[in-house]
Amino acid sequence: MSNFLSPSESDIARRHWTLRLSPRAWHPYLVIARADRPIGTWLLLLPCWISAALATQAVSPDGAVGDPIGVWPDPAILGLFAVGAFVMRGAGCTVNDLADRDIDGKVARTADRPLPSGAITPKQALVFLAAQLLIGLLVLLSLPPATWLIAIASLTLVAAYPFMKRITYWPQAWLGLTFNWGALVGWAAVTGEIGWPAVLLYAAGIFWTLGYDTLYAHQDKADDLIAGVKSSAIALGDRTKPAVTVFYAGAVLLTGLAFEQVGTGVLAYAALAAGAVQLAWQIRYVDIDDPTRCMTAFRSNRVFGLILVAGLIADGGLALG
Repeated sequence: MSNFLSPSESDIARRHWTLRLSPRAWHPYLVIARADRPIGTWLLLLPCWISAALATQAVSPDGAVGDPIGVWPDPAILGLFAVGAFVMRGAGCTVNDLADRDIDGKVARTADRPLPSGAITPKQALVFLAAQLLIGLLVLLSLPPATWLIAIASLTLVAAYPFMKRITYWPQAWLGLTFNWGALVGWAAVTGEIGWPAVLLYAAGIFWTLGYDTLYAHQDKADDLIAGVKSSAIALGDRTKPAVTVFYAGAVLLTGLAFEQVGTGVLAYAALAAGAVQLAWQIRYVDIDDPTRCMTAFRSNRVFGLILVAGLIADGGLALG
């Protein structure tokens, strides 16, 4: 077996607690599921939580949509979304690594991932993928039935994403379509339907993802050019900061419109303003030629999402009081 956890230019977080505290035989599977790098799980989860928290304020005491009331989101639903985000992000990464195993071997940051390094075989990865999808299905069946078809519809986006970098310079847009599907699922889990606020949140999430994943893609632009892989970082080049400014502004504007549709209170808008400051900090801080700064800015998007979640929960609690 390859010593894929040996020191290298890899992005594997070797000191992460999931690797330090687990049996060595588990390491390739934890790594292919990105358990050592939970930021992807957070970015998949946060649109679900934001949408569910917003939808909770849109439901009246009789369960109908309209006449917003103050109330907190159901912790059970939030917990199910957390488990679902973890396993489905892992499944998506497994699909991605199966599709990209030849390309990953040519990129310094990904060359020692489990598949290109030989730590696990494609057959073992497929079995692991099936196990993750089974857990995801069990989580889905635990959610309200209104979410079932909506969530299943996202699988087409998930399956197609790994191939987008071969055919378009904007795979980040496809990732936005995929990663923010939870905004639709989160709303339906609470209201039993898809409403315009959910659509606005979904659109906001697409712009948000275009911004943060473009910053992420700048880490690999040199290797991507050698491997023949496309990305928005390559397409935008030195125009990245102005473009990301537009993307983030679109995300803030559309989120604000979603809040207006529901009739949220002052704390929700205060959180959105604080989130906008966080996004502005990213643009000021990032250096597109410094991979470390690109990664730091990318990871900080968890803060942006959590600010919105906290603001919506606080806003609902204030109205409830």
